[in-house]
Amino acid sequence: MILSLSTGVPDQSGLLWTREPPAYFRYLTLSRYPKLVHATFTREGGVSSAPYDFLNTSYDVGDLPRHVTSNLAIIKNTLGANHLIFMNQSHGNGVFVFREEHMDSKVEPQPVDAVITDISNVAILVKQADCQGIIIFDPEKKVLANVHCGWRGNVKDILGNVVIRMKHDFGCRGHDLMAAIGPSLGPCCAEFVGYENIFPDSFDEFMIRENYFNLWAISERQLVNAGLRQENIETSNICTRCRTDLFYSYRGEGETGRFGTVIMLK
Repeated sequence: MILSLSTGVPDQSGLLWTREPPAYFRYLTLSRYPKLVHATFTREGGVSSAPYDFLNTSYDVGDLPRHVTSNLAIIKNTLGANHLIFMNQSHGNGVFVFREEHMDSKVEPQPVDAVITDISNVAILVKQADCQGIIIFDPEKKVLANVHCGWRGNVKDILGNVVIRMKHDFGCRGHDLMAAIGPSLGPCCAEFVGYENIFPDSFDEFMIRENYFNLWAISERQLVNAGLRQENIETSNICTRCRTDLFYSYRGEGETGRFGTVIMLK
């Protein structure tokens, strides 16, 4: 796939790319809602040196902390956010709800893999290098969630857990929710030797050839099972391991950075 990075122009997959550094894309479906600000940033446009070149968002991979701080400031300023928060992602199914009372105190990064909020001007960052960054947005209730979902998150059904919390805490309805699945390990490269020991039997139907799985389709199914409409789910269909020119990939590169998917309510 050749991706167009022309400013604001959709490529063949319907993504809206902005070329000006830092380069990022938006989903065409989610871009219809002016209340929602969202972007998946590439590795371009930051200050980090190899092997973290350039817009690394993680302090935990060996990059210089001052470079990460500068990169996060670039993202925050690009989105016009008052606050930028992120998680200590743990490959679990924990969820943190960011509420008004958290605005008045310093909230340390939580050991969770999803954040839900209805607070404006707070940008939520998911850090990625093959795992999925999944946006869930309720345009009726003006509630959003940003989810870090690797294969372990799929096994633990973090997406179902997030939707349950959105329904319980904010009164969201599944059929109102919109979702987008970002660049991540594609079925072309998602090899899991010994999958019998880590995946439930229900994942077998998503094995496209021996040891290779379509994790995007698994996430879509889990979102539908949680109550979303299939037509309200958009998938980027970009494999990070195939596109290390644009995105970090742990499987493809080993020591590398983490790109960011960020969402915010205006």
